[in-house]
Amino acid sequence: MPVLRIVLGLAAASVAASAVAGEVQVAVAANFTAAMQAIARQFEQDTGHKAVAAFGATGQFYAQIKNGAPFEVFLAADDVRPARLEAERQTVPGSRFTYATGSLALWSAQPGYVDGQGAVLKQNAFRHLAIANPKAAPYGLAATQVLDRLGLAAAVKPKIVQGQSIAQTQQFVASGNAELGFVALSQVYKDGQLSAGSAWLVPGELHDPIKQDAVILAKGKDNPAAQAFVDYLKGPKAAAIIKSYGYQVAAQ
Repeated sequence: MPVLRIVLGLAAASVAASAVAGEVQVAVAANFTAAMQAIARQFEQDTGHKAVAAFGATGQFYAQIKNGAPFEVFLAADDVRPARLEAERQTVPGSRFTYATGSLALWSAQPGYVDGQGAVLKQNAFRHLAIANPKAAPYGLAATQVLDRLGLAAAVKPKIVQGQSIAQTQQFVASGNAELGFVALSQVYKDGQLSAGSAWLVPGELHDPIKQDAVILAKGKDNPAAQAFVDYLKGPKAAAIIKSYGYQVAAQ
């Protein structure tokens, strides 16, 4: 009987946990795809809540949220759109914070193609250079700032192919449709190593800081899973995952 009572007690606890477990709809900047997938798995394992993520360009998500998209949490690739949504009273007051600071990389799928100082840009011997749409993707804006500050914008302009998100930009390079491109370091880096090809880690002084802010949106105000996810994102397990993809994480 005691064993039976223990089993029944565990079953009851399991049912209770599943009853309070919830789901949160999260709009996630494309550069954060791999990190978010890992965090979502760990979040569900640790809390029972499920984070359902959609990935895309920050500017496009901002427009969708303004038009009533059912997202409850927004993980942007900049700090501008979340602040704008906050000013427009479309967020939970006080919920905005910087969850990661990103790094830009000039990357090629070909080993040895990109040198450690980015001299391949000045040589201008490539046919295509991929960047993300600077109006929609903060990493694309950072790429244009790099080209401007290096004095190369005019020279490479005819060779630029533009992705609508940083994910599409990375695909252009991975497929060989562009010999090289500016991508988020997190897309080609894991646990201190480049996953493939060759890259130049662009010095931070060549572009504005890529501060990535998260915010609970108005639609998530009464969803405990939304608050739980944001709290988890600020915690040590999420921080370790975020750092493993080459981001910097501020102390919360």
